[in-house]
Amino acid sequence: MYCDNKKLFYTGVVVGALLLIIGGILIPVGDKIIQDTINKEAVIEEGTLAYENWIQTGSLVYRQFWLFNVKNPSEIMNLGAKPVLEQKGPYTYRVRQLPKDIITVSDNHTISYRQPYSAVFQPDMSAGSETDQITALNFAAAAAASVYPPITHGFVNLILNKANASLFQTRTVVELLWGYEDPILKQAQSKDPITGLFYPYNGSSDGIYEVYTGKDDINKVAIIDRWMNKTKLTFWDDPYCDMINGTDASSFPPFLHDREKLYFYSSDICRSIFAEYEQKKKLKGIPVHRFVVPPKALESFLKNPDNHCYCKDMSVSQNCTFGGILGISVCKEKKPIYISLPHFLYATDEIVNAVDGLSPNKEEHETFLDVEPVTGFTLRVAKRIQINLMFKPSKKIKILKNIKEPIFFPLVWLNETGTVDDDTAKVFRGSLTTPMTALGITQLTLICIGSLLFLSCVISVCRTSMKKETTKKNVGMEIF
Repeated sequence: MYCDNKKLFYTGVVVGALLLIIGGILIPVGDKIIQDTINKEAVIEEGTLAYENWIQTGSLVYRQFWLFNVKNPSEIMNLGAKPVLEQKGPYTYRVRQLPKDIITVSDNHTISYRQPYSAVFQPDMSAGSETDQITALNFAAAAAASVYPPITHGFVNLILNKANASLFQTRTVVELLWGYEDPILKQAQSKDPITGLFYPYNGSSDGIYEVYTGKDDINKVAIIDRWMNKTKLTFWDDPYCDMINGTDASSFPPFLHDREKLYFYSSDICRSIFAEYEQKKKLKGIPVHRFVVPPKALESFLKNPDNHCYCKDMSVSQNCTFGGILGISVCKEKKPIYISLPHFLYATDEIVNAVDGLSPNKEEHETFLDVEPVTGFTLRVAKRIQINLMFKPSKKIKILKNIKEPIFFPLVWLNETGTVDDDTAKVFRGSLTTPMTALGITQLTLICIGSLLFLSCVISVCRTSMKKETTKKNVGMEIF
């Protein structure tokens, strides 16, 4: 009986050890299978999963706009009063529904393209119609003191008077967003008298991109090599600020598990920026890592020295000490346009307190990306930015003579959102998430069962051997 038990225990030890070995072997084998699959399917070339989602997004992408309605325009212009604003919206448009135009596929494993712009109004997702009336800043009139040098302000005032221009105007949503004929520009005999927050848009693009396909090195996939046929920007006159870093944020190189930062370039803000890892989440059953644009990305150089080269107008930013705002006149034909997060989230108190009607909060106004860490695919995004126009006093321009200090005036904020659709999520789970989970469970089960069987049998053999030795000693003592 003892021999039978001993054989059984030794068999358990062997089986347990085998299960441990198999479970251990599955870890590198499984990782190799996953890596080989990603190395194939994450490449941007026809026939891969990455290409299908890259050439034309399968998810619905929307832009929601909230326009700022001015409640006290006369008091601001005539008395220099503090602006009182209320946001109106959202006014929602479907965007990015058109496929990329492929320009060339190069031998150096890059592909160049342009993304055509298109916006289609979605009445059922909007708080009103495109014909809603909004009292807003008069773009051309407010910008005049910054665009033209002080010596010409007398002449600028004559043009404004002939155009019967005021500092504020009432126009429809569609005019403010997509363009209208401006009386000031017409009076000045401008080549194009049309202006608007996003004019021109439909049919246009933000330029030609050239990105790596990842064919020769998967760690470079989707990273921008050139934009507008240049490897660096020319806006900021600084090697650091003019760098084009990362991707366009729609995807990133795979295997992001240990990444703390993701870099991407945005033509909307004329610079590269970064998002930092915040937490793990689940999206439609798929584990994702959430990255958010942190406060320091737009901080003043006093808190983030890397931002020293983004400040170009010391006179309106208290010697570049203002944070949470980015002047982009260098890439907008000298127009005094400033970018911030909505409602001046994370901005310096002086900026936030200069107007009434704002309520910044992280949940509604931060920018975030939910990225699947194995593939690097962005499965959900919320890009939120606010467009502001700075205007300042001018003794020679009548409509600006009562303004007391330079004001960063909110015009509109937008939320561009896209979430992986249910069908794509199902395919994603079936091809990656579920197999990875099943493989992980199998590995863990084999290792646990093997460990338990191995240890229990080893312990049993030891206990049995000890018991046998004790019995022998007791018998020997009785004979003696």
